[in-house]
Amino acid sequence: MFYLQFQNRQFSTLEDFQNIAEDYPDFLLEALQFCRDWQSGEAVFQQKTSGSTGAPKVLSIHRNQMQASARATGEFFKVNPRNLLLCCLNPAFIAGKMMLVRAMEWKAPILLQAPQADPLKDLNSDQIPDFIAMVPLQVQESLKNPKSRALLQKVSHLIIGGAASNPQLREDILKYNLKAYQTYGMTETVSHIALAKITEQELIYYTLPGVEIGLDERETLWVKGPMSLGNRIQTNDQVKLISDRSFIWLGRVDFVINSGGIKLHPELLEQRMEKSIHTHFPSSRFFLAGIPDPKFGEKMVLVLETEMIEIKKAKLLQEELKLLFQPYELPKDILTVNKFQETPSGKVDRIRSLPL
Repeated sequence: MFYLQFQNRQFSTLEDFQNIAEDYPDFLLEALQFCRDWQSGEAVFQQKTSGSTGAPKVLSIHRNQMQASARATGEFFKVNPRNLLLCCLNPAFIAGKMMLVRAMEWKAPILLQAPQADPLKDLNSDQIPDFIAMVPLQVQESLKNPKSRALLQKVSHLIIGGAASNPQLREDILKYNLKAYQTYGMTETVSHIALAKITEQELIYYTLPGVEIGLDERETLWVKGPMSLGNRIQTNDQVKLISDRSFIWLGRVDFVINSGGIKLHPELLEQRMEKSIHTHFPSSRFFLAGIPDPKFGEKMVLVLETEMIEIKKAKLLQEELKLLFQPYELPKDILTVNKFQETPSGKVDRIRSLPL
């Protein structure tokens, strides 16, 4: 049976969701208002996008899109009304809303926790959720806390989205035997349309039931399914199709570097280089980018967020990378920026951050 629980208070009926106290925290107010609108039969919801398929914008999301997404996820994981869900994402955003929709559509109970770095630390040890959605930072911080880690190890289905899980986090997920999946999706498809189980192998994303995928002339992914109202959504993500329902994600087409005819996918290389870079520059954010070059057309450079680069450390990093990567995969230069520019959603704006 569906109910929403926050601390010691349970909400289940429309009347419960209408009974709102002024001292409730913002995330609880968002959750209660959304559940109230849903149970009142609201057909359309307004939601701002994160910019995955273009500039951020406000979308009208239909109820049946959200229902289709919840049904497909439920079918993928074979969930049932006895499962306990946990919402620890902000209900103001689509990922948090979809956790509430899943609970209501699956007729399952859901716990609501503050959207904080370690959302499991305040749970009772006997409250073991079966299904949780988290961002990578939350998983990372939860694994540092022995109590939270023990709870997370008992979770049947953990889905991770919002950003890619870095190599170190994936190592930790395997080390602690978490049953975790990386998601692929966007606001336009009301949450994920594909999931990749985190194993020692390269991530292969499998689409949810009812989802069609294909490539355009740029070899970028398009998706179509009931959660997109049957419309084809064109992405800017380059992928390698494995089958008509599975793919490997390569990176955004607008970040691809063409150096001397060789196409380099910086986001994949960044994942492989992260451990080495953070060994020498542990507190620095970074990214790989292409800049004009008279010989190669473009050359790949490493851009570090740091006030001052130490030449000795930079040389040691370059020597280490030479042992691990092919010559064409190596950054030709290391550039520095005091502070990266960011997008409205808080991600690094690579183009504006280039020191050119």
